[in-house]
Amino acid sequence: MPMRSSGGRSQGGVTLIELVISIVIISVGVAGILSVMNLTAAKSADPVLRMQSLAIAQSYLEEILLRDFADPDVDAEGTNRAIFDDVDDYHALANNGCLSTSAACPVPGDCACDQFGAPIDDLPNYTIGVSVVADTLNGAPVQRVAVTVSHQRVPDVGLTLTGYRANF
Repeated sequence: MPMRSSGGRSQGGVTLIELVISIVIISVGVAGILSVMNLTAAKSADPVLRMQSLAIAQSYLEEILLRDFADPDVDAEGTNRAIFDDVDDYHALANNGCLSTSAACPVPGDCACDQFGAPIDDLPNYTIGVSVVADTLNGAPVQRVAVTVSHQRVPDVGLTLTGYRANF
């Protein structure tokens, strides 16, 4: 029964049990919201990594497909990306094609590299793999080029772009 004050009005309040129950309910709700926010914040960079992976793969694929179908100087495969002259030279590209290092990329292959083998400091922790396989497309000989790009943060999720280079 509510207590009456000297003025005749009743005083309202909460009991200790009601207070503890409301604190527990609010705590559970806040914990759930914070766990969702934590998961969202942890995954917020993934779309950026995927878009950068796509841009890197497109760049490497375009560079490779612009090379000659066959070796123009009938030389052995080169090991220096800056002097690659045909599509086959890129097969099993080593160290992302890096020929040098920088302060941001002290180990060859830690960054994506430009076509001259210089590391791109703003693109660290990417691994690029290139596969060139002789194939046929509608009976014509082609070379199938697959460029796979993955990031150290999500290594099991690689992006692969495939293109074909015909002899024309």
